[in-house]
Amino acid sequence: MTKRIFVTATNTNIGKTYTTKLLLKEFASRGLKVGVIKPIETGVVDYPLDGEELLECVKELNPKLWSLEVEDIVPITYELAASPFVASNNTALDLKKIISKIEELEASCDIIIIEGAGGLYVPIDENNMMIDLIAKLEAVALLVTHCSIGCINDTLLSKEVLEQRNIPHVTAFNCRDDDTSFSQISEPYFSRTGFEVLKVGDDIEKICDVLYNL
Repeated sequence: MTKRIFVTATNTNIGKTYTTKLLLKEFASRGLKVGVIKPIETGVVDYPLDGEELLECVKELNPKLWSLEVEDIVPITYELAASPFVASNNTALDLKKIISKIEELEASCDIIIIEGAGGLYVPIDENNMMIDLIAKLEAVALLVTHCSIGCINDTLLSKEVLEQRNIPHVTAFNCRDDDTSFSQISEPYFSRTGFEVLKVGDDIEKICDVLYNL
């Protein structure tokens, strides 16, 4: 089995797709054949926007995937922009379909980046949350968190859940241009408690090093 890295976050709109593309580019720069999949995307009207973005990126990085279609990158889509549980009217998770697509990619890849939807406790169906999908896919996790006020609470809660489930993981902060208060309001807590602050935009090489060796 190839290395599987699941990109999750403390909430929606934190920067999972942005981070996933950086991971793909960094691993590809090391000579690894990269692949990507977003198992479930909601809010899809005409075509999956995140999926199209990921497809364009991975085709440039791995010529073996030139024939992929967006359906190979996003096997399950729903129109309503809501949790998969709500968007699908509680349709049972088709895990076999997701695993099948991942295994097809693995035939041409050394490493697969799997982008989740929302945060860890986004409900997929009545039996599965997004965190369950990480475990079922036997992936290590990258927890992407934000740098605005409230990030201490959000980060620690999500990290604790991953630890309780014994899911190997790395935490990375996606600091945006308007997150100017992070260094004064939140970062001092992390620094003083021994929590390593890895930033997506600055530390992608180290993030990839740690993830690859988990």
